[in-house]
Amino acid sequence: MAKKTRNFLSTQNSGFFQDLVMRIKLVLRLMSDRRVNFFLKLLPIASLVYLVSPVDLAPGLALPIIGALDDAAVLWIGLSLFMSLCPDEVVQEHLNALRNVIPGAWRDTAEETDIVEVEPRDVPDEE
Repeated sequence: MAKKTRNFLSTQNSGFFQDLVMRIKLVLRLMSDRRVNFFLKLLPIASLVYLVSPVDLAPGLALPIIGALDDAAVLWIGLSLFMSLCPDEVVQEHLNALRNVIPGAWRDTAEETDIVEVEPRDVPDEE
């Protein structure tokens, strides 16, 4: 059975930089988790090593724009592959912790909230 494609980080309200920061935090948390395979943790490390290494698929001097794009592409592919190969429940657990979500404990819907309407009144000062 094929593994289901997932996108844990897609939210409608988040912007590019919020999504980027969330991905970085998620990768750091997954790197420190013992439940993630050691060899799998080599993917982000190898991506970062490629980014800073002098060896390059498309040299920046010959093709400046493409040279920078291939570095970014290798980093993005390495991190995306790392997150997609990590166990689903571990990724979801860390993502929930980053979003401060307690699964199944509380739902904020209009039907479930109790709204109390009161009239404002002045409270006299005590002297």
